[in-house]
Amino acid sequence: MLNYVISTFYPEIQQAYSDNSVQRNAAFFREVTKRTARMVAEWQCVGFCHGVLNTDNMSIVGLTIDYGPFGFMDRYDPEHICNGSDNAGRYAYNKQPEICKWNLGKLAEVLVPELPSEISELILEDEYDAEFERHYLQKMRKKLGLIHLELEDDDKLVSELLETMHLTGGDFTNTFRLLSSFSGDLDPLKLEDFLEKIATQCASMEELKVAFRPQMDPRQLSMMLMLAQSNPQLFALIGTKANINKELERIEQFSKLQQLTAADLLSRNKRHWKEWLQKYRVRLEKEIESVSNADVWNAERVKIMNSNNPKYILRNYIAQNAIEAAENGDFTEVREVLKRLENPFEEREDLTEVQEDQEEEETVAAAAVCAPVTSSKLPYSSKPPLWASELCVT
Repeated sequence: MLNYVISTFYPEIQQAYSDNSVQRNAAFFREVTKRTARMVAEWQCVGFCHGVLNTDNMSIVGLTIDYGPFGFMDRYDPEHICNGSDNAGRYAYNKQPEICKWNLGKLAEVLVPELPSEISELILEDEYDAEFERHYLQKMRKKLGLIHLELEDDDKLVSELLETMHLTGGDFTNTFRLLSSFSGDLDPLKLEDFLEKIATQCASMEELKVAFRPQMDPRQLSMMLMLAQSNPQLFALIGTKANINKELERIEQFSKLQQLTAADLLSRNKRHWKEWLQKYRVRLEKEIESVSNADVWNAERVKIMNSNNPKYILRNYIAQNAIEAAENGDFTEVREVLKRLENPFEEREDLTEVQEDQEEEETVAAAAVCAPVTSSKLPYSSKPPLWASELCVT
């Protein structure tokens, strides 16, 4: 089988090392490792979550396969889990690079003795992380329009952007797309106008209350905490420390939200974004200093950003609307969604019918039971309506 795979899918490697099988197999494993690292880097850069990264769902040629309970992040959450049955978060968004590396380790094991483990282990350690980080940062530079210079602190700028998204509940896709319209102008009015726009992509008070709503009965949580203290062995069989810690975090966050007004939240979000945008503006100025024509540079920057930051992704609420219509015999919505996904970077002025949420206090209750009220139109690129947070893909 190994001979077939290499000769069929990697003929250049077969030809280059036809007289040395160990070198051939090492070159094969190195290429699979690099392709896998680049694939996962691409996932991370568009907020794609696979959902079921078992070893049998990995491609030997570095392609994304086995589209099951996959999904794209809406609100940025590094611990986002797209698969409703992944209770432990083994395949969470931030775990994907790590689990794919682990899967490659399992591939290395089955290649023994055709490829000695000391060779494959060295390849995996030397190549995977370096290739992932290189490709990830290269892609992120394009997403941020950093097209002429590669500076040492660029990875820090990206990390701080993601942290700002996390703090403000920013929509991953729309925030990146919106940044192409940031000019870096020092005019306070223009900055305030941009802050208003980016604030619309931050999570609302209602969204955050749904996201951080406690999920365990207080009595059950209290019992689990006592059990963790009194009988750790039994606790390990029926619960996990990570799940308990996450529940405690939800309770803390929900309590803080109860003390916060919508105006406070807006002010806090703007402050976070203003701090990061100042750093981004400084970085853009370094780009401008390196070119002869700022207008040409800016046009190129916007073009590259908009060709690396999708306008449309397959959001769960859009898929749900299309599914419901198709189940009723109407495939119009399926075709409309397909058009946008075939050209996800192309701007379109169009609307999709969605369910509106109830207002004020009723909103959270409606979301809790996934209770739509009336129909309205939203752009296909819109953040999800509140009820969409209750959709479960498994």
